[in-house]
Amino acid sequence: MINLLSITPLLPSSEMQEQVMLLRTPKSIRMKTAYIFLLLFFCMKISAQQQSYDVFTFTPPKGWKKTAEQNSLHFSISENTKGTWSQIGMIKSTASKGSLDADFQSEWKDLVVKPYGEYGVSDQPLSQDTQTVYGWRVCTGLGKFVFNKDTAAILLNTFSDGQRCASFIIMSNTVDYGTVLDEFIASLHLSQPTANSAPTELPQQGTVTGNTASQPFSDGFQFNTTYFNDGWTSVVKEDWVEATKGNMKVLIHYPREEDSKYYSQYTERVNVFWNLLVAPRYSNLRQFQSPGYNYSFDHAYFAAGLLNDNATKKDVWVALFQKGKNEWVEVIAPDKASFVNMFKVDNPDSYFSDWDSLERLSGMNRFSVGENDLPGKWSENFYGSQSYYNTYTGLYTGSTTFTSAVSFHFNKNKTYNWHLVMANGATGSATKVDQAKASGTWKVLNNWQIWCSEIERKPRTYNAYFSCVKGGRILWLQDVEYGSYTAYKKTKE
Repeated sequence: MINLLSITPLLPSSEMQEQVMLLRTPKSIRMKTAYIFLLLFFCMKISAQQQSYDVFTFTPPKGWKKTAEQNSLHFSISENTKGTWSQIGMIKSTASKGSLDADFQSEWKDLVVKPYGEYGVSDQPLSQDTQTVYGWRVCTGLGKFVFNKDTAAILLNTFSDGQRCASFIIMSNTVDYGTVLDEFIASLHLSQPTANSAPTELPQQGTVTGNTASQPFSDGFQFNTTYFNDGWTSVVKEDWVEATKGNMKVLIHYPREEDSKYYSQYTERVNVFWNLLVAPRYSNLRQFQSPGYNYSFDHAYFAAGLLNDNATKKDVWVALFQKGKNEWVEVIAPDKASFVNMFKVDNPDSYFSDWDSLERLSGMNRFSVGENDLPGKWSENFYGSQSYYNTYTGLYTGSTTFTSAVSFHFNKNKTYNWHLVMANGATGSATKVDQAKASGTWKVLNNWQIWCSEIERKPRTYNAYFSCVKGGRILWLQDVEYGSYTAYKKTKE
C-alpha cells in the first residue's frame, strides 16, 4: 500500500486552484486529461535503462525515491519548499475475478477507497474509461481526495486478461510532474496476457479425465474441445456448446430466429425461451423462480426451478439466463444448493445486478483456430447513422451515415489479401469513400494467435478464436496492440 502519511505536502494556493479546476471541469474534458496517460503508450519512445517488476517493464523516474513492499513497488518525490509531491505505485498481479469490470471494482475498493476513504475519495471514480493495451483490457478511473488541506488527484489503471489482474496508481497534488509521469507511462510495457487472453488448449481431444464432458460434435473444424485453466471443459454440440466441471453442466445455446423478435414483457420473453430451450427435455417443474422484471438498461433474464430430467429420470436444478447480446445459457446443477454455492445467485429480485458469475459462462463458447480452418474469405460489416438537432430550438438539422467493411482473404499457400472500405456523408449529399488494401503472408503463431506480415504498413499480430453458431463458426480477431475483438463471418468468395 502506498504510504501517503509519510509525506507532508503544502500546496501553494495557485497550484491548488489549478488542480481543483482540473477536477471540476466537465466530464469529457476531465476524461481526456486523465486518459492522455494511456495514449502515451503508443506515441513515445524511451531509451533509458528499463527495469521489471512482475508483469511490468518500465523506466524508473530519475531522482525519485524507490520503495519496495511485499506486494508492490513505489516511486515517490516531494519538494517541501514548494509543497508538491507525487507517487507511482505498481501492484503485483493477482488472480482475476473473471472480468475487467469485477477486477477494477475490487482494485478501486482495496487500493483507493480503503486507504483514502477517510480523506474524501468517493466509492466510485469521478470518470472511467476502458480500452485495450498490449493485449490486456485496461480500465482507468480518476478520483480526488484532500490530504493536509490539499486537493490531490489519484489515477487507478487496472489491467485484466480474465485470468490475471494487475494495477498501477499515480497520485499527485500538482501538475508539475506531468512530463515525468508522461515519460514513465510511455516507457511502461506489460508482458503478454496469460495464455494470450485465452484458455489453455491441451493436445488431447474428446474424452476428458475427471469430469463428465461428452464426445464433441464434428463440424469440420480442427478444434472442438477446449480445456479452460479454471477446470471447465467445453465441447461443440449440434445445438449448443456444452461445458462441464465436476457435476455441473452448462449449455450455451446457439442463437435462434426467436432471438430477433420483439417481446414487450419480461415474462413473455422468459416464457418463450424456457418453453423452447428447457421444457422439452424435462418434466414436473417445482419451486419455479423468476424476477418478473429487471430494472436496468441492459436487461438480464433469469428463471430457475427443480425439474425431472427426462433422460436420466433424476431431479436437477435448472437455471436459464441471458443478458445483453450474449447467448441463452442453461445451467444444470444436481440441486439448488450446488448452484447457489457456485454462482452466488439465489432467487434474485427485480433489482438484482450481480450477474457476473452467470454472464461469464458465455465466454466458454471459445475454441482454438487451426491452420486449415482459416483459408477462405472472412468479412465484417458495420453500419451506423447520427442525427443532429439545433441546441437552442431542438429542430432537426440533418444526419450523417457511415459504413465500413473489412475482409481477410486467407489463401492455402499462406498468403492473404486484406481490404478496408469506409463510406460516410451527410444525408442528401455525395458520399465520401476511402479504402485501404494490403497483402502478404500469414501464419498461426499458436492456437490462439495469428500473424500477418503487413497491414497498414506494419506487421500485425491478432489474438484469435472461434465461437460456434448453428452450422458454422464466427472468427474473432483482436489486434494485440489495441482495440477490442471484432467478429468475422465466412462468406462466399
